[in-house]
Amino acid sequence: MINLNDNAREYIDLHVHSNISDGTYTPEELVDYAEQKGLYAFALTDHDTVDGIERALNATEGKTVKVIPGIEISAEHDAKSDLHILGLNVDYKSEGFLEIVKQCRESRDNRNRKMIEKVREQGIPVTQEIMDERFGRVSITRAHFARYMQDEGYVKSKDEAFARYLNPGKPCYVSREKISPKMAVELILKAKGHPVLAHPLVYKMGYDRLYSTVNELKNMGLQGLEALYSLNTPSDDEKMRKLAENYGLFLTGGSDFHGSNKPDIDLGSGKGRLKVPKSILANIL
Repeated sequence: MINLNDNAREYIDLHVHSNISDGTYTPEELVDYAEQKGLYAFALTDHDTVDGIERALNATEGKTVKVIPGIEISAEHDAKSDLHILGLNVDYKSEGFLEIVKQCRESRDNRNRKMIEKVREQGIPVTQEIMDERFGRVSITRAHFARYMQDEGYVKSKDEAFARYLNPGKPCYVSREKISPKMAVELILKAKGHPVLAHPLVYKMGYDRLYSTVNELKNMGLQGLEALYSLNTPSDDEKMRKLAENYGLFLTGGSDFHGSNKPDIDLGSGKGRLKVPKSILANIL
């Protein structure tokens, strides 16, 4: 039961990843850490999967912290860029929703099989079985390949793995089929969730194009904007607040916590200055 009048805990985090996608904490460990950090609630928003939500919800038994069911969907904006759409407080058991999520997962799996071949062509021995044994049956992402390369000594850091092998244009990069932003928004709405544009400034598209993109998404049914984000400056926060206000979108905020895969970003506080008030939950509950 979520009670926004409970004043004991004031802050939330609406953008968090577990090891079900490309984070390093299990869903249960995230709940424990959020409880330790004194968060009121967090949204589990793994990439293109909701497989960790039930585990996270079960782990809250006997604890104060709340879990908001969520997802982060990668959508193809144009030939050169993606947009990430957060779905907050989704009905993660909806059959139609799960069918599309399954298709997204299969698209990732097909991409990963091709990436494994390309990685092997670079003289790095890896198989699907090795990746499953190392990381479990999770939604494998490029971050997992980077971690494998680092762990096996082929690169000194995950950043090097991306720069040498995994970024677009590099020898092991493989694009994958993605749904459109319109489909992502509609999917979330059908699952009774709230579609939110994640980290608007990360796309580095310039303000004119960003405003145009947000306008397009608003017309598709977008409801919120992740205006508070780990990488933002105070000036960025204010600009994103104005952008949201301009298009009648509610504000959300999140750290984009990935555990040790993004070691400079902490749950709930990002790089140290992030504070997302729990009053924001009134928009998604």
